[in-house]
Amino acid sequence: MFDAKILAFIVYFVLIIGIGVFFFFKSKGGGDKEYFLGGRSMGPWVTAMSAQASDMSGWLLMGFPGSILAFGMGQVWIGIGLALGTALNWIFVAKRLRKFSAAANDSITLPQYLSNRFLSKGRALQIIAALVFLIFFTVYVASSFVAGATVFTEVMKIEKSTALMVFAAIIIVYTFLGGFKAVCWTDFFQGLMMLCALLAVPIIIIKSKDFVSGDIFREYVYNNGEGVSAFNSNPFSASWQDIASGLAWGLGYFGMPHILVRFMSIKKAKDVGKAATIGIIWVVLALGAAIALAILGRGLPFAEVLLKDGHQEHIFIEATKLFPAFIGGLLLAAIIAAAMSTADSQLLVASSSFTSDIYKPVFRKNASDKEVIWIGRVVVLIVAVIAYFLASSKSEAAGSIMNLVSNAWGGFGASFGPVIILSLFWKRLTYKGAVAGVLGGAVTDIVWLKFCSGTGVYELLPGFIMGFICAVVVTLIDKQPSDEVKALFDKAVSSED
Repeated sequence: MFDAKILAFIVYFVLIIGIGVFFFFKSKGGGDKEYFLGGRSMGPWVTAMSAQASDMSGWLLMGFPGSILAFGMGQVWIGIGLALGTALNWIFVAKRLRKFSAAANDSITLPQYLSNRFLSKGRALQIIAALVFLIFFTVYVASSFVAGATVFTEVMKIEKSTALMVFAAIIIVYTFLGGFKAVCWTDFFQGLMMLCALLAVPIIIIKSKDFVSGDIFREYVYNNGEGVSAFNSNPFSASWQDIASGLAWGLGYFGMPHILVRFMSIKKAKDVGKAATIGIIWVVLALGAAIALAILGRGLPFAEVLLKDGHQEHIFIEATKLFPAFIGGLLLAAIIAAAMSTADSQLLVASSSFTSDIYKPVFRKNASDKEVIWIGRVVVLIVAVIAYFLASSKSEAAGSIMNLVSNAWGGFGASFGPVIILSLFWKRLTYKGAVAGVLGGAVTDIVWLKFCSGTGVYELLPGFIMGFICAVVVTLIDKQPSDEVKALFDKAVSSED
């Protein structure tokens, strides 16, 4: 029997894989800079849409609305924090990082930039950073696999394990073949698709005959019957923990490698202003629509059922059933788009970090560009396989998109956020200070998550603060940077490119 939803999926995936194949043949013969950074040739529209699409993942359409639906309006502060963080990242970091990474020996990865920024011959910072990337990106990719597999299970009526394999295979194909350009161009289309879907669903909910507006703001008991009153109409009545943790999410942007690498790839530093305007408008509209989805979705009959079953993250999926089948299929493909746009970026950044920051400098100093690219492709496969097993495990944490994303986001933000900011704005920062900042932030994040999560404070906040303190204290104890390092800083600041 003809299924319009499946047809919509087929059309979408043919387009995505076609982009990967196109860039595989177009970029043949290009070096590692072409494969991992697109040859620094990305325009402002592609840079902006790719950065935001790779940022949000399936979390935006599933984890975030589900969290608001289940745990109340205090979760809206996560969206507020992310909107502020996005704007500050584009305004203060994007242009400087593009100029600094080019000045620092034309660095193509974030760990490479952090080492080259200090003209260091040591590899400690590159290796530490690359290992942190591999760990947290594997967790992050697993969250995208969970989101994608959930939709495949819904549409194709197949087992979750099979859905995971199909979803992972599609991502691997176009990332493996096309590299950074394929990832950015697929993200461009996927970002448009995600935004259209998010804007459409709240509108159709209001028009639904089953929508009960008077019941939206009633309080209800959730959290496995433990009597937690979660939902109210005023996010400003949230607890200080909700507000602090929500705003802390915004700090994460300063350390997100898959977003920061977009800033490094833009063709000209002067293009950043246009890209920033596009990116900020996109994220405000997308987050606002996701919040509206959660609030309005509470007025639909199936919301109560989802909450009782612990499936609040399916609110967007259920809402797509209000549309005609083919349109509903395209909207479900938007979740796939969101999950893919993040997973592909993370696979590529993890791969580039391993090959450029560990494999070539440590094991194969004379490796050719072709060898580096193929090793990178192998790493894409390995990280995807590990993420698959993590996503398919039976643990409660592995099944929650929100938990997986928050853990990875916190790890990256605490490890790299303080060091990136200081490296761009503080000439005095030293190599040892940067190493201390990365380690201090990462260790504090993990320890807080393990032993202090009961405080209700998101681990990113104490991790970020400690990373900042460690970087500053060790730098002040350390000797002054060399004149050459200071000259590099001045060159990057004054550069017009």
